[in-house]
Amino acid sequence: MSSSPRTIRTRALVSATAVVTLIAVAGCGGGGKDQGKASATPSATAPSGPSSAAPAAPPGSSGLPGSLTGQKPRWKGCAAPTPPQGTGKAPGGDWECADLKVPLDWAKPDGETIDLAMIRAKATGPEKRIGSLVFNFGGPGGSGVSSLPGFSGDYQKLRSRYDLVSFDPRGVGESSGVTCRSDKEIDAAEAVDGTPDDAAEIKAASADAKKYVAGCEKRSGKVLPHVDTVSAARDMDLMRQVLGDRKLSYFGISYGTELGGVYAHLYPRHVARAVLDAVVDPSADTEQGSLAQARGFQLALGNYLRDCAGKGAACPVGDDPKAGAEKIVTLLGKLDKKPLETDSGRKLTEGGALGGIAAALYSEDSWKYLTLGLQEALTLGKGNLLLAMSDSMSGRDTKGRYSNINAANTAVNCADEKKRYTVSEVKERLPRFRKASKVFGDYLAWSLLACTGWPVDGRADTPDVSARGAAPVLVIGNTGDPATPYEGARTMARELGRGVGVEVTYRGQGHGAYNSGNGCMTKTVNAYLLDGKVPSSGKTCG
Repeated sequence: MSSSPRTIRTRALVSATAVVTLIAVAGCGGGGKDQGKASATPSATAPSGPSSAAPAAPPGSSGLPGSLTGQKPRWKGCAAPTPPQGTGKAPGGDWECADLKVPLDWAKPDGETIDLAMIRAKATGPEKRIGSLVFNFGGPGGSGVSSLPGFSGDYQKLRSRYDLVSFDPRGVGESSGVTCRSDKEIDAAEAVDGTPDDAAEIKAASADAKKYVAGCEKRSGKVLPHVDTVSAARDMDLMRQVLGDRKLSYFGISYGTELGGVYAHLYPRHVARAVLDAVVDPSADTEQGSLAQARGFQLALGNYLRDCAGKGAACPVGDDPKAGAEKIVTLLGKLDKKPLETDSGRKLTEGGALGGIAAALYSEDSWKYLTLGLQEALTLGKGNLLLAMSDSMSGRDTKGRYSNINAANTAVNCADEKKRYTVSEVKERLPRFRKASKVFGDYLAWSLLACTGWPVDGRADTPDVSARGAAPVLVIGNTGDPATPYEGARTMARELGRGVGVEVTYRGQGHGAYNSGNGCMTKTVNAYLLDGKVPSSGKTCG
């Protein structure tokens, strides 16, 4: 209904660091499938990398022109991220950037090309180098070029044997990034109610949605038909060849797990080692995924409220988690009628508060900032902190510039998913969403309309990730994950196929597991990626 992404399900990973930075600036101190069961006894080791992997098709033999497969990227020092990629400084001397030419339309590999932005840091132990480890941090819409350097501290052990590589997928950042509105137009759209309560609000939101779609088509119409996940997976296989790797080693987070699953389906024999962390449920259609996410964010909010309640007077919503949830619902209701003032002159709307709360639930480290934000809103009547956290979700920097994460998110999702909803269908589903979450249900239900009127048809109801014959793939689910609920990992492991999907459970909070700092999880993933040691399916950490 609004110009916001349809769901938070596939939002890029929001780091606690991003939230802290925005809060500091705000001046406040105080996101045919194979139904066979995954094998309980996968093979003991994963392929050891390019040196022992069976060769993939050499350049040119796959039917692609040599002008694509024979590319030699011109690596050079990286500049600071551009506004479409997001905020950040130039990453420094360890990092190199280059462009990769890919077909705009994979059905016409000899036709027009676009450039994909890539980034890498070479392995620190070249004598033991396995190859490249390609990352996708989620979204869809997250810039890998701006994200990888910021998260690289978590991957230093992996860098001992891999070149760390990421990229802006097609339609994202500097890879023909989709644009739909100017920064000022995006700010102005904050006033549009994303949870309309009456006919007038529905009419206003529908008009804004039509205007948004028209802007996307006007500014980015050429690329909109070609930003689907299947095309992105084909890009990754070309990238593998150009990087000189016989097989692909891959680390996908959030939406990156869907991209990884689709890649494994298309190229099962090209998978070396792959980790899927914070897993999107490949069996869930748009409605099912959004409904599961409503439950996931409500679960995470409940976990936060129980933690907050144990802090006594320091908890702004009290020592009863159930009553605390009601206080948040009441706050949102008030914001729906009268947004809060902020020091910047912008208003904290109901949608902004929802975005801020959701952002803080992506990481347990950010819970303390949610406490401060709620305290400021409830006791001081100010919305600085919640708005700053909301900005971290929407990609708005302190100068009022937006990354293209929201536009790309919508474009990729609408290119992928067939279903288009009507207002009456959303109204029909509202009770089910409200039952799933009093806080997030309305927003996620109305967001089902994000692809209504989209100029491009979606590919399928759900992605095919069956990958018979692929090497073992680690599939990691976090029991407290708000954005990609835990159950999705089990489904992904099953649909990858017998002997391929290896399920690993992390009993923790936040979005994702490897970056949680849990020692068991770090050792398990590192042993697999660095030494090829595949854990038993069903292993649990935390």
